[in-house]
Amino acid sequence: MTVLAELVSEQWEYRELLVRMTARDLLLRYKQTVMGFGWAIFMPLVNTAIFSVIFTRVAVIDVGQPYPVYAFCGLLAWNFFASSLRFSIASLTSNPSLVTKVYFPREIFPFSAVLVSIVDFAVASLVMVGLMLYYRTPVGWSLALVPVVVLALVIFTAALALLVAMGNLFYRDVKYLFEIVIAVWMFATSVVYPVGRVGGRLGLLLTLNPMTHLIDGFRAVLLNGRAPDSAFLVTFAASVALFGFAWALFHRAEFEFAENL
Repeated sequence: MTVLAELVSEQWEYRELLVRMTARDLLLRYKQTVMGFGWAIFMPLVNTAIFSVIFTRVAVIDVGQPYPVYAFCGLLAWNFFASSLRFSIASLTSNPSLVTKVYFPREIFPFSAVLVSIVDFAVASLVMVGLMLYYRTPVGWSLALVPVVVLALVIFTAALALLVAMGNLFYRDVKYLFEIVIAVWMFATSVVYPVGRVGGRLGLLLTLNPMTHLIDGFRAVLLNGRAPDSAFLVTFAASVALFGFAWALFHRAEFEFAENL
């Protein structure tokens, strides 16, 4: 606890640098693009349209609500997660001069990638609201729990962002394996279809996927008008523990970063 308290205190001390780094990364991401923040909306909309055709015309599944709302909700959370990790993984290796010559908490780099993706998440959430209004999705008291579910998702994402950024620094194969893992992981998660319907040993294995419980919790409070189930609470607690472990491990290893750049 003492180590984590020191890490939080140091991060607070360098909070302005984190804000500036996030602003820089945000500008770089959309520099010289015509659509700008429109990409944060366009990609999940295109994916929603594609999966809507597949799961309402080809392999029809009943998700208990309009499929576009169901799919976009899952893609909204998943795209935040995947985008954060995709930009975190090279956050250290793409800034060698800063990592090796200037002292500040190195976790600022992956944290910045997560914060940039939060901005994209917020922009795309406007479309989520529009879809809910269009399909007349009822809302209730559970909307008050949305920040709790999003916090759990951010904590889990930040923990993995620290690990993949550090892993890619020491082993450059990580960035290549990542694209394979993230593609398989998406279809092992309740993003565009309920994996809870998968039976047998594979179904049992898929229940161990923390992202499924986080996305199901997001849908529960946003679309279903109820609190997340106990699996979400377990995932939330495990995410906090993983975040503490990842941050402490990252801090211990950062003194060797310069040697590997």
